[in-house]
Amino acid sequence: MKLVSYLISGKASFGLYTNHGIIDLGLKLGNKYVDLKSLLADKDGLSIAKTYLNKPSDVNEQQITFLPVIPNPSKILCVGMNYAEKRAEFNETSSAPTLFVRFPDSQTGHKTNIIKPAITNELDYEGELAIIIGKAGFRIDEKDALSYVAGYSCYMDGSIRDWQYTWFTAGKNWPNTGAFGPCLTTTDEIPDPTILTLTTYLNGKEMQHDSIKNLVHTVPELIAYISTFTHLSPGDVILTGSPGGVGKKRNPPVFMQDGDTIEVEISNIGRLTNFVVAEKR
Repeated sequence: MKLVSYLISGKASFGLYTNHGIIDLGLKLGNKYVDLKSLLADKDGLSIAKTYLNKPSDVNEQQITFLPVIPNPSKILCVGMNYAEKRAEFNETSSAPTLFVRFPDSQTGHKTNIIKPAITNELDYEGELAIIIGKAGFRIDEKDALSYVAGYSCYMDGSIRDWQYTWFTAGKNWPNTGAFGPCLTTTDEIPDPTILTLTTYLNGKEMQHDSIKNLVHTVPELIAYISTFTHLSPGDVILTGSPGGVGKKRNPPVFMQDGDTIEVEISNIGRLTNFVVAEKR
């Protein structure tokens, strides 16, 4: 299944994203689940959603405004320097996962605007695979880790490079710089995330390309490591890191500008598309 969150006539909802349109689960199940996160929190939620797959669609994509797949995660835990090429670009030598946090209110959805802050000319792109947690866990064993995943999505983890110092948080939490979508693809469609490939396009030009099998710290390793020190809950998001090819390390550097289109495509999931606009002051 593919699941989306969105606004329809100004009201937040969520639904099944199908070839024939969107089946509005908020309309059908809103008395039971207020949003996609609450559906994931019910052990039967995905099974219940699946029973609606063959129903007629309620709305089409043109009628909605996409929200971040999980608009209100309790945690967004981000992993940096997790591909060999990226580690080489930044001279990273630590063997431990590089972790930082992104705040939920810095996110935006598919086909919405990424806002380039007026204070910077170094808004960089980073295409990433997002893991969406499907059940609560603490100190999860690596061999069991994939059973805690509800699904996967695309993420454009925008970075304000001149606000990234020895820590990353300040460069990662500007409004509308983290794009999340278009959908959550459930694990029954992706039992093994290492089969996926990720590509980032800036104005149609390929800027990043790599296979998820090349993650330095794998999806199960990341879940086990992170859950060692924090409880994971349904709807929590883990960003797995970005491949090499970021704008900061190109010669000359390439940063996103007003009017640009940035896209992150992951096989079996879809293509996340966003439009860069300059902040109005």
